[in-house]
Amino acid sequence: MASYSLDDAERDLRAALDKAPAGAVRGDWTVTTMQAGHSSMSGGYHRRDGSVVASDKPQFDILEEVVARLGTNAATPFNVVSVHWIRATLPWQRGRVTVETAFDAALVPRGPDNPVYAAASDARRRFWKSVGAVEPGFAAERGTANTHGQTKWYQPHRRILKIEDGDAVLLATDGLSTPWAGVTTQENGVECEIFMRLDGAGNPVVADEASVALWSDVLIAVGDLVADGYRVLRDVQTNGAILFCRLPEDCRPMTRMALHMDLRSIEGLPFGPVSLIEATPLREDEPPGLEDAPWGTAAALRALKTRVVPNR
Repeated sequence: MASYSLDDAERDLRAALDKAPAGAVRGDWTVTTMQAGHSSMSGGYHRRDGSVVASDKPQFDILEEVVARLGTNAATPFNVVSVHWIRATLPWQRGRVTVETAFDAALVPRGPDNPVYAAASDARRRFWKSVGAVEPGFAAERGTANTHGQTKWYQPHRRILKIEDGDAVLLATDGLSTPWAGVTTQENGVECEIFMRLDGAGNPVVADEASVALWSDVLIAVGDLVADGYRVLRDVQTNGAILFCRLPEDCRPMTRMALHMDLRSIEGLPFGPVSLIEATPLREDEPPGLEDAPWGTAAALRALKTRVVPNR
């Protein structure tokens, strides 16, 4: 394939951009190449006073074509192209076009070796160590992906931490707040982690070996649902508490899982603090007759009031 230079791009764009709408004296466009399945294109023509000139944007087609040709012939990598056009001062002259390419590292999707994932994991362990004694390793860990292919650094980690907190044992998800791999957004996954209590005052769920194994599996499944894109954190924050899901037969007499906000947050993650949600399993008779739509909030709040809330 013949080489395609910036000079070639400027020549091709000049012919198209000179067909500017009346009143336009300059034009500026920015194009980002495909990053994590997303590219962007913005800009347009402007009047002398800086106001935007309305246009049906036919220039975007030629910009896309030129950027694609530049990409196939680039001697050095780029992911941003800036185009500037200035109308000629005399009718028989051609406008002036400049094309610049640049590489913006902030646009590059995070790969599975990015250090932010380990930083997120370390921050979570620091938090739980401030709460109690964190057991080495994990109470449960799933190497297999969930139905959406989510595992390892591609988030979420399907793993559970075990923490001794006084007379209670805490099980906590460890990965919902891990930044997603393969994207550029600066967010900590689904911006929360979930934990539940075993043993302790007022808690009917014991913390023996079989129970820890069972509820670790349940908490992984709950984490999968939270990571599924239903904006669970927003709904819990808005309502205070929700009846989230039904529990499998193995969990009887507990049949429902309520989620409610904890007052604490986990600090020190790569993109700011994240919220903490407590999961509380309920018996079928604990929220009777209060299945209010859409999340059973009244039922969840009524049931949770009957439980002894531990001092924090």
